[in-house]
Amino acid sequence: MQDIIVTISVALALGLVAYELRIPPLVGFLGAGFLLHFLGFSAFDGIEQVSDLGVVLLLFTIGLKFDLRSLLQPEAYGTAVLHMISGVLVGAGTIGFAAVVGIVSLDGGLGTIGLLGFALSFSSTVLVVKVLEDRSDDGSYYGQIAIAVLVIQDIAAVAFITVAGEEPPSPWAFALVLLVPAAWVARRILDRVGRGELLVLFGVVMALGPGYVAFESVGIHGDLGALVMGLLFASHPRSTELSKSLFSVKELFLVAFFVTIGLQAVPTWADLLMSLILCVILLPFNFLSFYLMGRLFGLRNRTSFRTSLALSNFSEFALIVVAVGAGNGVFEDSWLTVTALAVAIGMIISSLANAYSLQIVGRLDAILPDENESKLRPLDRPIDTGSAEVVVLGMGRIGRGAYERLVHSGGLSVIGVDNDHLVVEELKREQFNVLEGDATDHEFWHRLVVGGTARTVILAMAIHDSNTFALEQLRIAGFGGAIAAVVQRQDQADALTTAGVHTVVNIYGGSGAEVADAALRLPTGRGTDGEAGDTDIAGDTDVAGHAGDAGDVGDVGDAEI
Repeated sequence: MQDIIVTISVALALGLVAYELRIPPLVGFLGAGFLLHFLGFSAFDGIEQVSDLGVVLLLFTIGLKFDLRSLLQPEAYGTAVLHMISGVLVGAGTIGFAAVVGIVSLDGGLGTIGLLGFALSFSSTVLVVKVLEDRSDDGSYYGQIAIAVLVIQDIAAVAFITVAGEEPPSPWAFALVLLVPAAWVARRILDRVGRGELLVLFGVVMALGPGYVAFESVGIHGDLGALVMGLLFASHPRSTELSKSLFSVKELFLVAFFVTIGLQAVPTWADLLMSLILCVILLPFNFLSFYLMGRLFGLRNRTSFRTSLALSNFSEFALIVVAVGAGNGVFEDSWLTVTALAVAIGMIISSLANAYSLQIVGRLDAILPDENESKLRPLDRPIDTGSAEVVVLGMGRIGRGAYERLVHSGGLSVIGVDNDHLVVEELKREQFNVLEGDATDHEFWHRLVVGGTARTVILAMAIHDSNTFALEQLRIAGFGGAIAAVVQRQDQADALTTAGVHTVVNIYGGSGAEVADAALRLPTGRGTDGEAGDTDIAGDTDVAGHAGDAGDVGDVGDAEI
């Protein structure tokens, strides 16, 4: 128990330090692993199982939010295949050169070097999805491309691990096709599962049972099973709700994953030097490779940059591939230490780079020439808001409520914008005027001001930094209309008000005021039926979320137009 308390306490302390330095907390968790190992602490019993559970739940939630059609896009499968080929060649060349000059010792021929290059050609699924989720970009166009590339890489890694394992997959592996009808039954159960702990428990059981355990039992890596099981639930109406219910559990278990990465490294100076060489050469190559391939397949500079930043790291699967190779006697065990160090250092560098991705991308984008729109992928072309009078950025519950109030009560022409493809498709089916777009895209703001007629913009995105960035772009573009925004804390409201936002609504404060107003309107001395009826009338004013928020936003639109 003492080891557990020390481990989580150090992880918390360094996570807080990272947070105060405005870098991702996972950098602190990795540092906690290194520090604990340096101080002589070893991993407590069960930490690897907790870590594995975090990865399984992560892959399950990836499947829940992943649009399978992304795998069929050339910018996804083309990039994944070409980068893997070039990554193997450059990685093998780097390792071969280091062996020739005597930095490392390496037994074996080109096959051994090629296998190490293959292991280092993957990007970290855990890290990339964590970065995307933290920025609410996992449903964006560049986020879906990055995840599609990761899925293809993971399939290749699992295929290698399966083939190189001591035993081939069982003939019973063909029975996994029965998961499709089994998932149909499970989806009906999900229809009847309530919220809270039951929903969380349902998700954990699906990820571990028919997902992980079923695949492991027939000789296929269980992580792939968790991903497949998530994909089978992706089209269910409650898939997003299920994913959100697992968020905190998954995040807690993933702390163990990052701490474990740090604890695995027992480096010599030679190991550290080799890992630094791999990071210095291969990480920039990965960035350049992903960027050029994105441009080759018709992505804009900005989309290619953001995808490249997200994917420029080393994968946790590299550790598994190297462990399999070491276990089969292909190369020395010391390469597991070198790989673990390279993975950890690469994660730290990638986390820091992605923490400032918008600033980095903005500067790089500014120095490159404009693209020819006709040659871009349709989903990556700039957005035209047409004749809309009001633009709602972020079509979650708040944004949707504001949209409906403005259309039905205000009679205004409104267009919604969201970066989540699945959300956009669902809203289109419900006859919403909505477009898929990235509110942190400079070209989006240029088209909004120059080509559109919008006079009111509502900032209703879930992440405060995204709303702040959007506000900055509106000011840079010279937008002179009304701006309304929603916040979750008073300090956020103060910052946006100071920045010039006309109306700022605290979603929690607005809800409390609306409930209080509804209660004050109730006549005293009424019976239960009468009270229920009055409450229903008050509830009708709350359109898909917070009536006070939508009402304030609507006032801005009416005053301006």
